[in-house]
Amino acid sequence: MTRNTMRWSAAALAVAVSGLLLAADPITPATVAKPSIEAHAKPDFAAPTVATFKKNAPVKVSGQQGLWFQLALDGGKTGFVRVNDVRVAYGKTETGGAAKALFTGKAGKGRVSETASVRGIDESDLKAASFNAVQLKLMESYRATPEAAEQAAAKRGWTATQVPYAIEYQPGKSKGKGGATQAEKRERFGMARGLLSSVGGRLGSTAAASGDKLIGKSEDEVAQEELELGPMIAGRILGAAPLVKDPAMQKRVNLIGRWLASRSSRPELPWTFGVIEDGEINAFAAPGGYILITRGLYQLLGSDDEVAAVLGHELSHVVQRDHYEVLRKQELQGAGRDAALSQVNTGGGVAGSLARGYIERNGAAIMLTQLDRNAEYRADQAAGIYLARAGSNPLVFYAVLQKMTSLGSSSERLTQLYKTHPSLDKRLDALDKQGYKGMEPYLDR
Repeated sequence: MTRNTMRWSAAALAVAVSGLLLAADPITPATVAKPSIEAHAKPDFAAPTVATFKKNAPVKVSGQQGLWFQLALDGGKTGFVRVNDVRVAYGKTETGGAAKALFTGKAGKGRVSETASVRGIDESDLKAASFNAVQLKLMESYRATPEAAEQAAAKRGWTATQVPYAIEYQPGKSKGKGGATQAEKRERFGMARGLLSSVGGRLGSTAAASGDKLIGKSEDEVAQEELELGPMIAGRILGAAPLVKDPAMQKRVNLIGRWLASRSSRPELPWTFGVIEDGEINAFAAPGGYILITRGLYQLLGSDDEVAAVLGHELSHVVQRDHYEVLRKQELQGAGRDAALSQVNTGGGVAGSLARGYIERNGAAIMLTQLDRNAEYRADQAAGIYLARAGSNPLVFYAVLQKMTSLGSSSERLTQLYKTHPSLDKRLDALDKQGYKGMEPYLDR
């Protein structure tokens, strides 16, 4: 039995997260997160108020219905509050009270699986994995067209909405002009290179060579490089963990993901999504629109809206070129290390770039590089915006983070996530601080 096969086996129990989630005496400790909140008799703002609470007051969550938490009140009564009214406490164990209150019910779309071993792919796996062309081709075969995604969205009742996002990357602003290419810049640099070489001897020559590599790329060159890097990285991730053998699952994430991507500033990318055989809760966003989520994360999600929420976060990393910039930094560092080389790259594409060399040496390990925490906070914010644009509720992503919190800070299934992301508390704090300005009309969906 192979290492991967052993890793994916041992699923023992599946429990749903959709609908009203109740169990025998489940209790999730939580505290009030706002200055004051009202608990309603039903999951409806128009329902009578049955209790009020002040900030930091302890409450007991006994279940979830949509974007409402059910509270266990005194005297056997119940009340409902929105998922961002209270903050769920970190669960002690995945099978303890916190997880039970949120994740117990019939098996259905979106499940949480308790496994004997949930060790996920780590940096060493991604570095050692070979490029899997067969799996990459299969992943690309599930790619959805914008038209198909729009039809599927309509069936879900999602309608596109215009929501401004000031810090969203806008590559189209330079489209057409494209800026000077590396070749054009090198031509201008040629005279300076000759001067450096003639007056500086060996030092001048190495400075000229280093400067040649550090020449910036035009927008068109960067876009082309993204398109080439994406499949290279995705193919190596798939070499470490293949796609889940469930065509319906793969088609589902592609239709949802493509619909969200069409609401972004970069709809022209060949957006491709997949679910891989990995028990941990994690996701990977490669340049050029290749996004993979783990089976562990997929099974956590109980609705199409929740799938859209996590894809929206990853989609932001692609739109903002977060991992591409990490690779670019490696490329620039490589230029500094290789400054003594006399022969320099003269090609404008990825084929001659140090970014490709980095991937060939390190595989897809770059995907487990910790991004700047501001990039993660921005992606969390963007998830809400993309949800609103897609016709869903921005609060859905908040609810997903609450679910992760209930699994506990020591959950084996969150090991890699905790290594590469800020703590869930800090992420929720950031969302509370940012608020939902401009999205208020969509919070009642």
